[in-house]
Amino acid sequence: MFESLQPWAQVAIAAMLVVGGAFALVGAIGMLRFADFYMRLHAPTKATTLGVGGVLIASMLVNWAQGEFGLHELLITLFLFVTAPVSANLLAQAALHLRVPAKAPPPADQPRL
Repeated sequence: MFESLQPWAQVAIAAMLVVGGAFALVGAIGMLRFADFYMRLHAPTKATTLGVGGVLIASMLVNWAQGEFGLHELLITLFLFVTAPVSANLLAQAALHLRVPAKAPPPADQPRL
């Protein structure tokens, strides 16, 4: 199947898969290494979202190289890029409401509670 693709398409698809995989790896490492909930919230919403986006763009490139329009992948990518920040914001607001403790020190211009 992929042998029939043009060389430029194969290179672009491989590059997007590598970029997507690298972002997903960084997001997974961030989930393991960050100290508390608020810091860990950044890993899946930033890096992993870009990782999944890279894989979906590679899938769109496969469809485009075969002469099809990758509407499903485009819609999934748009949905992911819209919903990930919204869900992260709601999780952070819920954690603040529940007073989940943070390990990061407060900013210097904020009074301690």
